[in-house]
Formats: sequence, structure tokens, C-alpha cells
Amino acid sequence: MTAAEIFAPGEFLKEEMEARGWSQVELAEIMGRPTKLVNEIIAGKKAITPETAIQLGDALGTGPELWMNLEGQYQLSKVQSRDNVVSRRAALYERFPVREMIKRGWIEASESVEVLEHRFLSFFGIQSIDSVPSFAHAAKKSAPDSEVSMPQLAWLFKARALSSQLAFKKYDKAKLIAALESLSNLRTAPEEVRHVPKILAECGVRYVLVEALAGSKIDGACFWLPNNQPVIAMSLRLDRIDNFWFVLRHEVEHVLQGHGQSVGYVLDQDIEGPHQGEIAVEEKIANEAAAEFCVPQAQLNDFIGRVAPYFYDERVVLFARRLGIHTGLVAGQLRKKLGRYDRWSAHLVKVRHLVVKAAPVDGWGMFESS
Repeated sequence: MTAAEIFAPGEFLKEEMEARGWSQVELAEIMGRPTKLVNEIIAGKKAITPETAIQLGDALGTGPELWMNLEGQYQLSKVQSRDNVVSRRAALYERFPVREMIKRGWIEASESVEVLEHRFLSFFGIQSIDSVPSFAHAAKKSAPDSEVSMPQLAWLFKARALSSQLAFKKYDKAKLIAALESLSNLRTAPEEVRHVPKILAECGVRYVLVEALAGSKIDGACFWLPNNQPVIAMSLRLDRIDNFWFVLRHEVEHVLQGHGQSVGYVLDQDIEGPHQGEIAVEEKIANEAAAEFCVPQAQLNDFIGRVAPYFYDERVVLFARRLGIHTGLVAGQLRKKLGRYDRWSAHLVKVRHLVVKAAPVDGWGMFESS
């Protein structure tokens, strides 16, 4: 079978005929076929068809499968790519979300597999396709990047590239703490989210928006550039006012706590999902800060205790007005507290179209802006 990858089936046919002392004419007469056919098969000019394979198998007592296998492997050997273009391209598609990254313009398409490989290596900063991309900038890491999927890593790399283009002030933790009051004053109306990028910029925090790749379930991330430069990236995966503020405050807390500096990032996935189970201490801290920011928890618990189980819409609206915040924030916290994700959806207004106008953005069919 190894020789079949090098020699035409006619070579084997010739050996079989010689072993029996048959001429081409004699074999042709036995098969009831033209002598020219036998001659062309032996010369490698004619392929063995299923009909011919059956006749050869009957004449030589080998069965037709042998001749079909020899012919198939011979034909494959003739067209097999010397540099394995197909297998190399398959390796790319298996390793990376190729189609989505090309669709998003993160990678420029090319018919050349060499060019395509080079572009992916350059995007992830790796030396070979089998290498594991590392997002860390620090010398030591407390967690491996292998815990993050490739679509998630691709999102992080794009967010970092987008944020690296920005010229920013030096990060000032004290200013960010003071800015929490300014951010809290924006909770009154959806339109106020447009001020978030500017407020963060004044504190030296870079803020970018990158649409998540399909299936990655990324809500946001806090990551660190060299020289202690924090970045908050959000995917706006759930386009709701409550999710926007929860994720934003969650990431701000990561920055304030310095979370992820040893690795370079903290990636948050589905952080408001109803089935989170056990979460890391860092995530618990960020969740608690985010929940308190959206709605003061003591007042929310008091409201629940007073009105349960009669959570009429008008009561929720009046409670939000008393707190001076948009009803959607109260609705979002109630849904999570009570596990009633089917309630108060009308108050969860969209804000993505507002915030993308004010920050560097990639995705949703838009070009990057500054």
C-alpha cells in the first residue's frame, strides 16, 4: 500500500500479468475489453473505473477493492499538496475564530495561507500557530491565559489595541474615587451615559467599547497596560441601562482594587447571570460595589420588605424617583434579588446607541472612533 502512493496501479497489474505469464492481449481477451485499454492502464494513461476493477478482480482473483484502493491512493498522491495548504488552513480555523475576525476587520482576508498565518501571528504576538497567546504584561502571572477561550482572548487583544491608540493622563486613584459621585449623578436618565468616557478620562482610565464575538458571553474587562495604565473595556452585550451601569461600576471597582495587575487583566463573563455559583473573592467585591452603586442595597431591601409580594409597577417607579435614579436600575436589581427575570422588562431601556457616540468603539457595523 505504501508503493501505491508512488506508483500507478498499472505497475502492479504488470507484475500480476508477468507472474501468470499473460500478455496484454491475453488479459484483454479474458476481460473482454480492448487491448488498448490494458495498455493504457499499464502505461498510467488510463484510470481504473469500477467496472474495470470488477473485471480485473475476477480475472486475477484479487477482488475489485484492491484495484479501486490502488487507483484512489494513486490519484490522491498526484494532487496532494506538497506544503499542506489545506491542513494549514484547517489548523487556523480550528485554532482561531477566523471567519468572525475577518468579518470584523481585525484580520485582512487573503487567499495565501502564508499571509493569513502571518497576520494571525502578528495579531496575537506569537511565533507559531500552536503557541498560546499571552495577554499578560507582567513578568509573573497568577493565572494562565489557557483559562480564557480564543474568542475571548481575541476580544481582549482587540480592546488592548484600541485603547493603546489613546493619549491619556496618568492614572489617579484618588480622582477615580472622587469621580464615583459624578458617575452616580448620571443614573437619572439614559442620555447621561454619554458623559462616562470623559469622566473616566479625567482620572486616567481608558474606556473602550468592543462588540463581543459570538458565543463568548463577555460583559467587560479591566486590564492594565504597562506603567500602571488601567483600561475598562465593555462589550455592551446586554443592551440595557441596568446592565450598563452594573458592568461599568463592576469594572471600576476592579481598577480601584488593582485587580488583575499580576496577570494584566480581569475578564468578566455573564456577570449578572442567574446561575453564577461560586465566584472568586475579587468578583464578589466588584459585584457588591456594583449592586450598591445601582441601588443602595439597604434601601432596596427595605423596599422589598415593605411591599412584598405586591411589586406593582407604580411602586417601583415611585421608589426609583425617591432615590433619584432611572427606574431601570431598580428593575434590574429587583429581577436579580427576586430571581424574577420575567418582570419589569419595559423599564430596561437601551443605551448602546448613546454611549457608542462618545467612546472609541469597534463593532456593531461601526468604524473605530475617537
